[in-house]
Amino acid sequence: MPVTGRSQFNLFDTADDLALGKETYVGVLKESEGQLVRTGPEVELVRKVVDRIAAVSDDPGFEWEANVIRDPEMVNAWCMPGGKIAVYTGILPICQGETGLAVVLGHEIAHAIARHGTSRMSQAVATQIGLEVAAASDKRLAQYQAELAAAVELLVLMPFGRDDELEADHIGLIYMARAGYDPREAVAFWRRMAAASGGGGPPEFLSTHPSNENRIAAIEALLPQALAEYEAATRAGTRK
Repeated sequence: MPVTGRSQFNLFDTADDLALGKETYVGVLKESEGQLVRTGPEVELVRKVVDRIAAVSDDPGFEWEANVIRDPEMVNAWCMPGGKIAVYTGILPICQGETGLAVVLGHEIAHAIARHGTSRMSQAVATQIGLEVAAASDKRLAQYQAELAAAVELLVLMPFGRDDELEADHIGLIYMARAGYDPREAVAFWRRMAAASGGGGPPEFLSTHPSNENRIAAIEALLPQALAEYEAATRAGTRK
């Protein structure tokens, strides 16, 4: 794993990420065709930030593409395996400019570079095989296969999801700093996100996302490392 050095289980290779992301992305764009923002400052800003961060990332050869979807109520952005990105306009006011957007896109690009999507798919495949083997070997387990699957989702897969989110924060923070964006903006951005949600959302234990408090604390602990990258980018002339 780039930046963090963590090892992970993945049954797929990067060619699979590219194919999976491309196929799914075409379908999403087709469904959102009437909402796609084709030109204008929002599109230019998103693509500028993607280009800058992708250029300093540990890119394994992904095909980066970014589109903006007009939906003021959708506070979201995502990056599919292989580098296919969508940014919904509802998140832009919370970004409050280019550096805030770099927080979001650094995080989403990090998910793709870390191959979290196909890693989660691999976990699901392995879990399903394990449950089927267990059910075949014990009739009592077969009766409760749905309950066992739910328990595995709660106790195994969801904690992996929270780890993935925090890891994407870590990698994304380093990438935005390498691209010349001040990583201290990440703390301000997530505080704005917390305020926008009104403190709502499910408890952290039942969510694949860390709580706002834990996320901000983790980012603050990483700031010395990120600021060193930012200063190096400044000296190298990457900074705006």
